[in-house]
Amino acid sequence: MAPTVLHLRSEDKFREERSALTPTTAKALIDAGYTVNVEKSPVRIFDDEEFSKIGCTLVPTGSWREAPADHIIVGLKELPEETFPLKHVHVQFAHCYKVSAPDRSLRLGNRSWPIPRGGGTLLDLEFLNDPKTGRRVAAFGYHAGFSGSALALKNWAWQLTNPGVPLPEVSSYPNEDALVVDIKKDVKAGQDKAGRLPRVIVIGALGRCGRGAVDMCLKAGIPDNQILKWDMAETAKGGPFPEITESDVFVNCIYLNSKIPHFVNRDSLNTPSRKLSVVCDVSADTTNPNNPVPIYTIATTFAEPTVPVEGLDNPPLSVISIDHLPSLLPREASEAFSGDLLPYLLKLNDWKNDPVWAGAYKLFQEKVDTLPKDASHS
Repeated sequence: MAPTVLHLRSEDKFREERSALTPTTAKALIDAGYTVNVEKSPVRIFDDEEFSKIGCTLVPTGSWREAPADHIIVGLKELPEETFPLKHVHVQFAHCYKVSAPDRSLRLGNRSWPIPRGGGTLLDLEFLNDPKTGRRVAAFGYHAGFSGSALALKNWAWQLTNPGVPLPEVSSYPNEDALVVDIKKDVKAGQDKAGRLPRVIVIGALGRCGRGAVDMCLKAGIPDNQILKWDMAETAKGGPFPEITESDVFVNCIYLNSKIPHFVNRDSLNTPSRKLSVVCDVSADTTNPNNPVPIYTIATTFAEPTVPVEGLDNPPLSVISIDHLPSLLPREASEAFSGDLLPYLLKLNDWKNDPVWAGAYKLFQEKVDTLPKDASHS
């Protein structure tokens, strides 16, 4: 029987340097009998040679489109907006399950998944859950919270030292130590200007994401007693919460799966006691009508990390809503995620009989069944 072929594609998303496979996990797959093809990538944090020297075959960038139909295409973020039918099994985050469209794509905002017309399959990494616990088997949450908290602290200091100027473009860091050194320097500059360190509130503090956010604050020199660590118990009474507006920095780390009262909104911000000047919505539920932080409407990027909340000047308030924050630490985030995913990657040669992959496939089929039956497709 021929070995299962995994095809790691190069990412198209701006500043997406992470990778679903790393040289470490790719070698484990090769040792287990898989063939691993790796697209050459100008953006991936891992050099092409790191893959080739452990036995991967380097292939041209974007060649997944012409790959044999039985190759499994592995990636991270959504594909570029295209209309051609998809024929492969795709393993990735797609962000397309909330709204369907009449052209037989699965769609969220301007992101679509035109699989059904080509007979392709989506195994969405966001929905790989342990059937016994319901928990995701692999997630970038820790590094999302860590990176989001870092940028929130950077922005707090920037506002103080560069009043009226938006936080400029940010780039990835080679490792966590380099990021921590930079943020500690920023916080010190902000402290010198304000005469104090910021008070930070993290909501969702008991989850992966929240733990990352709290750890970053501590490593940046914020005292533990100046970090409010909230989770479901503290938010059960329903907001908006004055503790948010009385803090300097708010980092939202919840996983939103139902409608909940607002944590903060325009009315709650309209108070003379407000100190809040930075919100990092790590959850980035920008277009979700149930977003409990309804004070902004656009997703931000590494090129333009913040968006101002209009009409608030004393102090000014800006929001960070980058939807791929772990890319700030692409190497470490990739190693952690891919390492957690490896036990399930090793089962891709028989994925239909593995309960984790089968669960993701069942969800995909359910979503396809919601599409219009009379839509034209070939």
